[in-house]
Amino acid sequence: VRGRDNVVLAVSIPASELEMSAEDSADYSRLKKLLDRLGKAVFMSAETETAEIIRRRLFEWDPQFQGQDGKMMLSRDALNTCNDYADWVQEHKQQIPNWFPIDNAREEFSSTYPFHPTLLSVFQRKWQSLPRFQQTRGVLRLLALWISRAYQDGFKGNQKDPLINLGSAPLDDPIFRAAVFEQLGESKLEAAVVTDISGKKESFSTRLDKEAVDTIKKARLHRRVATTIFFESNGGTTRTDATVPEVRLAVGEPELDIGNIETVLDSLSTSCYYLSFEKNRYRFSLTPNLNKLLSDRRANIPAQKIEDRLKADIQKLFTGGNLGSGVERVYFPEKSSQISDRPALTLVIVHPDTAVEEDKTLTWLESMTKEYGNSARTYKSGLVWVVAEASGSLREEARKVLAWEDIDNDEHELRLDETQKHQLGENLKKSQRDLKECIWRTYKNLFLLGKDQKMKRVDLGLVHSSVADSLPAFIITRLRNDGEVEHAINPNFLVRNWPPALREWSTRSVRDAFFASPLFPKLLNADVLKETIVRGVGNGVLAYVGKDQNGDYQTFIYKEVLPVTDVEISESVYIIPQSTAEEYLKSK
Repeated sequence: VRGRDNVVLAVSIPASELEMSAEDSADYSRLKKLLDRLGKAVFMSAETETAEIIRRRLFEWDPQFQGQDGKMMLSRDALNTCNDYADWVQEHKQQIPNWFPIDNAREEFSSTYPFHPTLLSVFQRKWQSLPRFQQTRGVLRLLALWISRAYQDGFKGNQKDPLINLGSAPLDDPIFRAAVFEQLGESKLEAAVVTDISGKKESFSTRLDKEAVDTIKKARLHRRVATTIFFESNGGTTRTDATVPEVRLAVGEPELDIGNIETVLDSLSTSCYYLSFEKNRYRFSLTPNLNKLLSDRRANIPAQKIEDRLKADIQKLFTGGNLGSGVERVYFPEKSSQISDRPALTLVIVHPDTAVEEDKTLTWLESMTKEYGNSARTYKSGLVWVVAEASGSLREEARKVLAWEDIDNDEHELRLDETQKHQLGENLKKSQRDLKECIWRTYKNLFLLGKDQKMKRVDLGLVHSSVADSLPAFIITRLRNDGEVEHAINPNFLVRNWPPALREWSTRSVRDAFFASPLFPKLLNADVLKETIVRGVGNGVLAYVGKDQNGDYQTFIYKEVLPVTDVEISESVYIIPQSTAEEYLKSK
């Protein structure tokens, strides 16, 4: 060639020596010395030309639509699609990576159509660092399989995407997965892909899409986001992460609510077994994450341990609240004799297995309220039953807490990295909060004896721990607002509700009426009746009297100052109304 004019010898060699045989390597070394001395190295294509080369190789184009620059011109529909995507990028430019040329978004989408720009650029940005990655031949093989699947899905009417994007990669196809793993250089991620993304009916991304709201389900957003993370994180074979802005750019499209992407990322983070994350960076790993450890530990938590933990946390939650000494609490009674028959406001916390929707629950509550062992209950109106909605979610939350605590105890043996240790601490705290909130939401039903002598239900609605200092305090506040519970009684209330058959009303009978009769409100503390009597005596509404053995008034206090400490709650001490007191004074 050197001895002739107007002749150029072009020698094309692979970019990767992995494709060479031993003989090729020997030839390459020998020829390279010659070429280095006589030749000139030329890159056949620049990065800006890669997209044009790829789509010219993979699609048939009409030569008459070739522009003066050698690039193929797009149809009106294609240009409209590119413009729509460019407008979306402009609208969300603060939420996508800054390396994307936002000001030239239309040109960027047009130059890669029908591919999304991130699909082609991910191989240049991240995959080309992989030892076995073939930038031209390997990408073309992947994209050929990709296009074939996209065409088949569109033809069958399964799904038609405006652009072929990273999230649409057919990882459920074993042939395509094999081609991907060939470029990665290993197939160890097979378990991660089929478990977390697609390839099985129970793959997490596939299942989450089926269970999601319609907008996410229709967009197949869990699967698209997970697939995007897979490609953006080099498939997990190198320490490369997919950032949230990169995921937004790759998945985002016109009419997509960008907020759904964060929702999907949260769902994937709490479900997938091989997806690891730190702050806003995600990647698929070869090793199982904390979710997998949690799943394994949850399956081995004994039922009795769950029962004990659940009862302990419920009791702890209902023990709180500064309600004073007048309010009693009884936990998980099975027999009526386990609830004392005393004149006191009593919160009876029912075992979570006795759910409100069960038919037998109401009958059981009625018998427990009206009976005390083998006899009738006297102070039945003082009982307020707190009944759970259902116990299923409670037990699952308790199981989760125990599993996280089990993992925390074995932290050193599991050899967790610093990120996992931090996530473990956060997950443990979150699970404990979730169990607490679940107790708040579940114990939302109150039952008490109504004025018609039947059980009355009070639905607390959707409540959470932020509405009050404690669940007992919230319950008491609700009952006070409903007029079922009072912290003080006006003396005139006693006069208005005076038993017609009684001339004198013993202070003990007065007290008992507030806990025995549903016609009377319940008292937070029975001792407030002493203050009521003191006020009534002082303003002349009532008189405080004590009788001797002959029935005469031994003590008679009326319109005088009566110390609270002198008021006695007894069958031998009485109050009388103003008319009786005045009549007594006239007779003296």
